[in-house]
Amino acid sequence: MEPVIIVLIILVVLVFIALIKTIQVIPQASAAIVERFGRYTRTLNAGLNIVVPFIDTIRNRIDLREQVVPFPPQPVITQDNLVVNIDTVIYYQVTDARAATYEVASYIQAIEQLTVTTLRNIIGGMDLERTLTSREEINAALRGVLDEATGKWGIRVNRVELKAIEPPTSIQDSMEKQMRADRDKRAAILTAEGTRQAAILTAEGEKQSAILKAEGEAKAAALRAEGEAQAVRTVFEAIHAGDADQKLLSYQYLQMLPKIAEGDANKLWIVPSEIGDALKGLSGAMGNFGPMGGGSSSNGGGSDSPKERREKPSID
Repeated sequence: MEPVIIVLIILVVLVFIALIKTIQVIPQASAAIVERFGRYTRTLNAGLNIVVPFIDTIRNRIDLREQVVPFPPQPVITQDNLVVNIDTVIYYQVTDARAATYEVASYIQAIEQLTVTTLRNIIGGMDLERTLTSREEINAALRGVLDEATGKWGIRVNRVELKAIEPPTSIQDSMEKQMRADRDKRAAILTAEGTRQAAILTAEGEKQSAILKAEGEAKAAALRAEGEAQAVRTVFEAIHAGDADQKLLSYQYLQMLPKIAEGDANKLWIVPSEIGDALKGLSGAMGNFGPMGGGSSSNGGGSDSPKERREKPSID
């Protein structure tokens, strides 16, 4: 009985192993290459797959997701004979698992070597300045060459990026000095421009202030002159409305002359024609007061006429 039990146990183990080898579960975004007696049979896609145990074998499992591979710095000589170290990053994706398995031994190593040789060809036709400022151009040219070469390997190159471009140390020092000089130059230019703009704005402000001040003074002087003229007109109209006699008008004219002369804006005086009559009236009044204050009597000068008596004070 014991040998029968041992045989049954062996059979159960073999059946279990056969089931394990028959059922193959492939994860999502993956593929597996199946070979039968060393020859390619088919490609297993994601999900549950059945294979013939002990006959079909899984050769390779390939990840179909996009992969990122950084490559170490590579020395490249530019057109002006300067050595620069360039780091590259490749974004690729396997599109054909069979071609990636059988068309190339190691597609990672093949992509790296192809990148290095293509990069040297591209950079060899550029000088250092163009190399540092033409990353997009270099990326596009490198991607075009890699995509064309790796297509038969079942690989699609999505992106190529230059992670770093490191020129020699002496060139870096010279570039830093040049950039520092350029920054100092721009700072000096901006400072001078700011000073000039500030001076212009200050002058404009002073000009506007002087204009507004002059306009204000002119308006104030005009208002003062207009007020004084209105006052003179009011007094004049009041006097004429009261029907004053010649003596009162003469007195009012003489009284208003100093007030008219007080205005700063009065550069020209207009003397009314009546002022002559007013002065004659006042002089006549003062002439009448002259004989009353003198020592002559009517007896001593009976032959003098009234006209002569009025002219004597003016002779003295």
